[in-house]
Amino acid sequence: MQDFLPVTKKEMKQRGWEQVDFAYITGDAYVDHPSFGTAIISRLLESRGYKVGIIPQPDWRKKESIQVFGEPRLGFLVSAGNMDSMVNHYTVSKKHRQKDSYSPGGQMGLRPDRAVIVYSNLIRQTYKKTPIILGGIEASLRRLAHYDYWENKVKHSVLLDSGADMISYGMGEHSIIEIADALASGLPVEELTYIAGTVFKCRDLSRVYDPIILPSYEEVKENKKVYADSFAIQYQNTDPFSARPMAESYGTKGYIIQNPPALPLTQEEMDDVYALPYTEKVHPMYEKLGGIPALEEIKFSLTSNRGCFGGCNFCAIQLHQGRRVTSRSADSVVREAEAMTHAPGFKGYIHDVGGPTANFRLPSCKEQMKNGMCAGGKHCLAPQPCGKIIVDHREYLGILRRLRALPGVKKVFIRSGIRFDYLMADPDDTFFKELVEYHVSGQLKVAPEHCAPNTLAYMGKPPIETFNKFKDKFYELSRKAGKKQYLVPYLMSSHPGSTLKDAVYLAEYLYKNHMRPEQVQDFYPTPGTVSTCMFYTGLDPYTLKPVFVEKTAEGKALQRALLQYYEPRNAEKVIKALKMTHREDLIPLLVPAEGRIAVQRSARRAEAADVTIHGDGTYTVRPRGKGGKPQSRSAAPAGRSPAGRQPSPGARFAPHSAPAHKPKNNQQKENTSWKTSKKKK
Repeated sequence: MQDFLPVTKKEMKQRGWEQVDFAYITGDAYVDHPSFGTAIISRLLESRGYKVGIIPQPDWRKKESIQVFGEPRLGFLVSAGNMDSMVNHYTVSKKHRQKDSYSPGGQMGLRPDRAVIVYSNLIRQTYKKTPIILGGIEASLRRLAHYDYWENKVKHSVLLDSGADMISYGMGEHSIIEIADALASGLPVEELTYIAGTVFKCRDLSRVYDPIILPSYEEVKENKKVYADSFAIQYQNTDPFSARPMAESYGTKGYIIQNPPALPLTQEEMDDVYALPYTEKVHPMYEKLGGIPALEEIKFSLTSNRGCFGGCNFCAIQLHQGRRVTSRSADSVVREAEAMTHAPGFKGYIHDVGGPTANFRLPSCKEQMKNGMCAGGKHCLAPQPCGKIIVDHREYLGILRRLRALPGVKKVFIRSGIRFDYLMADPDDTFFKELVEYHVSGQLKVAPEHCAPNTLAYMGKPPIETFNKFKDKFYELSRKAGKKQYLVPYLMSSHPGSTLKDAVYLAEYLYKNHMRPEQVQDFYPTPGTVSTCMFYTGLDPYTLKPVFVEKTAEGKALQRALLQYYEPRNAEKVIKALKMTHREDLIPLLVPAEGRIAVQRSARRAEAADVTIHGDGTYTVRPRGKGGKPQSRSAAPAGRSPAGRQPSPGARFAPHSAPAHKPKNNQQKENTSWKTSKKKK
């Protein structure tokens, strides 16, 4: 298989190789496409003359599975894949997922939990001294001491638990070439202490220039305030132009040193990366196994940028890709699209042109290019756009126009999501008009996430008024264009800072706007986000002020139920939440008749719960059993759908019209006729 890099010793021999320079172990199936980190790093090394063999999804129970090529000349590269293995395996309720989109046929169970640790330890069982370099999102977000949601404790840097030598964190193109060249020159891996974008171990600080001394692992493990302090320092050192090395002590085990991030790729370098000779296919060994679902999602999509200055606190992009936006040239994007039009299966539809945020192409401001990104928790867009922000859609619009004009292209869609507050800050409506007219496939993804001011502030999102203005304009422009299109907003329940009162406020907002979301995301405390730090510590890391965090199953279930208030199965929870917040006036509006009837029947069979409402909107629930004695009661799993039902991609706003779902009976008609102007008690 000359088109693909070798995956067996036989294929290595067919290339005339006696030994690979690097053996790349990945938790994903082998897909040679630039949306997969394995493909980018392996092809980049190949372009520099290095021999790379791929070991995709080895059997972690057998050490022979990582010995496919024998001992590599320079080292092992280890990645969990495009997703964190724990997020890949478990839902927010810590239930096993049923599908792995990065495995053949979507099969689950082909990679271990905490994959980079397991793979690295497996290598060490056979190759005691061979360099091991970790990379990818799992290693990047665990490069220093971090809170682990699944074990509910602070864990070591993954570098210690894995036995690896180094981590190449973030976008690894620059650092991996430096590492490869240094190893090839004969330098031992322990001497590679100077490379930007890497993390390494050392016994003392003699070779680290002017480091920031972080609190020790023991300190952050024992004290949540110290953990929050340390996290804030780390976040303020994510810019390559202003960051300093950071040192974290592990007592007798020495130090973990994080060097400043690597410089982002220049536009020319980024063009070169996406011009490497990818086959853009799944390896043939998976053909009979059902292919790789993840590739089908992005097969006819184009990556135009990296990085994001949006600053959402629940997103790990800042710690992984960085806040600096870097973009490919228009010519580079168009060339890839031209090649795509000749690919098997292409039917004329480009599914996406974007990145973490589709309409980001330029740096956030001129100052960041000289002084680095602002620190201290400052956001470029929230709560209001910074006065220095550059807002310009002309270059992105020019690319979209060129793509629309390509022979064989019928439609060019944008599915990676539009930053609506950035769009509304643009005084020129040209992009907005063409977006509505040409680039919406019936639905446009946007992310208001919530509507309560308190919650939005903790999320790092703009006020809901900004979204309302965007929503109204979207529907106005759609109407003028003669199109019936909808917004698909992402919403999140139980984010740190969100009280039950905030959740009720959101439910009322959804009702007033005729919105019935079928897919709701509970906040997921993944490593590397500001929101996860809040979740664990109960503190805002920048101010150290307390933040309410809903951690109980009951509380999470109530907040989630409110977002899907219209479901009869949620009636009991919705009624309970409304009573607890003294918003009984909303019961006829939010709870379907059949749901209210079912709750009344249930109430006849059980006594009421003891509920204590606190001044900040939090609450304590003590259900009563027979004889009036309090008893424990477990909440039903949040968000469980009826059997056989597949959730839609999101919710729809139906502007200035009846509710999104047509009333099925007279009682539902009655519900929709209620006025919602009653003041909150």
